[in-house]
Amino acid sequence: MKITIREIKSFFYSQYFSDGIRTSIGILLPALVLNYLNRFELGITLSLGALCVSVVDIPGPVLHKRNAMAICNLCIFVVAVITGFARMNVVTLGIEIAVFSFLFSMLIVYGTRAAAIGTGSLLMMIFMIEKALPPDQILTYSLQVTAGGIWYMVFSVLFFTIRPYRAAQQALGESILDVVKFLRIKADFYMPDTDIDENYRKLVSHQIQVSQHQDAVRELLFKSRILVKDSTNASRVLVLTFIDLIDLYEQILATHYDYKQVREKFGNTGVLESIARVLEQMAHELENIGYAVLSNRRYNHSHDFDGELEQIKKKIDEIAAKDASTSNLVLKKILINLRDLNKNIHNIFVYYNSRSSKTLIEKPEDVEYSKFVTHQDYAPRIFFDNFSLSSGSFKHALRVSLVCVVGFTIARLFALGHHSYWVLLTIIVILKPGFSLSKQRNYQRLIGTIAGGVIGILILTLIKNTDAQFIFFILFMLGTYSFTRLNYVVSVIFMTPYVLILFKFLGVGHLNLAEERIIDTAIGSSIAFIATYLIFPTWEFEQVQENLRDTLYANVNYLVKIAESITGKTVSVTNFKLARKDIYVKSANLSAAFERMTSEPKSKQKKIREIHKFVVLTHILSSYLANLASSVSEKNLHKTQPDSVKLLRKSINTLNETSKKLGGKCVDFVTEKTMLPEDQRTRSANEALLNEQLGFINKISYDIAKVTDNILAS
Repeated sequence: MKITIREIKSFFYSQYFSDGIRTSIGILLPALVLNYLNRFELGITLSLGALCVSVVDIPGPVLHKRNAMAICNLCIFVVAVITGFARMNVVTLGIEIAVFSFLFSMLIVYGTRAAAIGTGSLLMMIFMIEKALPPDQILTYSLQVTAGGIWYMVFSVLFFTIRPYRAAQQALGESILDVVKFLRIKADFYMPDTDIDENYRKLVSHQIQVSQHQDAVRELLFKSRILVKDSTNASRVLVLTFIDLIDLYEQILATHYDYKQVREKFGNTGVLESIARVLEQMAHELENIGYAVLSNRRYNHSHDFDGELEQIKKKIDEIAAKDASTSNLVLKKILINLRDLNKNIHNIFVYYNSRSSKTLIEKPEDVEYSKFVTHQDYAPRIFFDNFSLSSGSFKHALRVSLVCVVGFTIARLFALGHHSYWVLLTIIVILKPGFSLSKQRNYQRLIGTIAGGVIGILILTLIKNTDAQFIFFILFMLGTYSFTRLNYVVSVIFMTPYVLILFKFLGVGHLNLAEERIIDTAIGSSIAFIATYLIFPTWEFEQVQENLRDTLYANVNYLVKIAESITGKTVSVTNFKLARKDIYVKSANLSAAFERMTSEPKSKQKKIREIHKFVVLTHILSSYLANLASSVSEKNLHKTQPDSVKLLRKSINTLNETSKKLGGKCVDFVTEKTMLPEDQRTRSANEALLNEQLGFINKISYDIAKVTDNILAS
């Protein structure tokens, strides 16, 4: 894959690199300062506490970060004290490992941040296992470790307080660049040499990343009191830019057509290549804006696409003039979509380059932003409600507990070395709730450790200068924490030489240590890999029905909102956009589940072709709904023919029946407005187009019903 200079620069402006810098400084600074004061051992202890708490420092509002890190500090203190005493007897230590591994792994029921608290606490337990302390020093050491965690919490919160908008700005810039890639994949559909099915796979796969980044931006914008309530230009620019980015994303989704048929009809006219070229140019323009947002610069050279769009219009008119029998309606619809995209890109440009809040375009919509983010329930009943083998979280926690005990036993019985806790560390990091995620992390950890071990040995063998080694240490540390969320295998490649150089400075031989780390990682990986097969395995097919059901419900709910709007009922902007957002999230979840399913053993990939077809069909349905929603809002189609309402009812009933088969809920559609008899109405061109769109939706609804029957068939 070709990496451009801009992509490299974008990385250095990104959240990932900022996180890497913050985490590296937060962990390293106590050791450096106290080393200067001849208290290096105390510095290492404080840095260890900072390392455990840094796991919780994931993207999100500062208030949530602070609360999570405070809870993590409390947990690592308790864990350090208990482990310090439990390690004095191998039986009590084994019991502690089993209990803590289960309890802290169960925190996953409360979401990602709570799961990170569990991981940080388990790291503290693992590091304490090999720490031989007399009883009278355990409390002091635990307080020192906790002090390091508190230092990191204060440092991290201060880091964000100084620049309160920067994290949201970086997340927004990355989200724009994700939409750029999505738009380029869409443009490829109009190129004659593009494989349509393969391009669909790319589109659906990339939709996952788009959704994840948009969720991250929502968290930062709408859960942060500063950004929601602040009336400064900076906060309003970020919110308005994101709102228009979502509208632009819907426009991109709305540009869905039967590409095979479009190619057959217009492939030799040259108009499709022109459409693809304009879409590529729009993607480039949006990329420039995204890069400006990411790098905190202004972009003052907005491109006007009116000329290119006018040329496409002329080509469309020429096609109609040459062959009157050929309908060019689909090309006109594409042109309308392109104009809408142009308008959205221009709005984003205007918002981001507004130097004063007075110049911002005001949105007349009364949108309740707080409803657009998920609110995690931390009630104790959720924890205990999951105490059942029917719960994936419970099976995951039980698996982690059993495997950690096995790993601990093997490490003790075979005396693998002085750092055999690496076996447990590998198990904790690798084991995930699903098989495919565990398999992927297993592979990445093993490959990264071997490659990083080779790099570390070469550096320590060939470069004897201590200052040069320290520079490499800093670079590897920075790389480790910068790539943790972006690319895990790269992170591990950096992590291994970083650890080897660290232990070299601590006086431990690097060659034996590298060998020991690779062997321990291989043993931990093997144990974890076998466990995913044998101990309460979780396969995607067993859970995918829930994703199918949720995606279908989101689509029918959005269709009902559109239908209510068409038939004259007032639908609030908030409810309309919430329904739209729900489609994006649920579709991305389904796509992610399908991708995980493809990495599982062939014997576990049941009905995979049918599920792939369901994924594609629901994506097409979402695109048609986005197109319909755009038409309704722009053309004010609130006076509907009876046959249009019939088509709406047929589609809604079909999707509701399909949802029932999947065990899902139905969405009622009640018409409040009385329709005039058809012979008393005149059919407008817009209503004819509406009926055509409803016909497409009706057909796709039946196709989804058929493929669902095939999935459910034994």
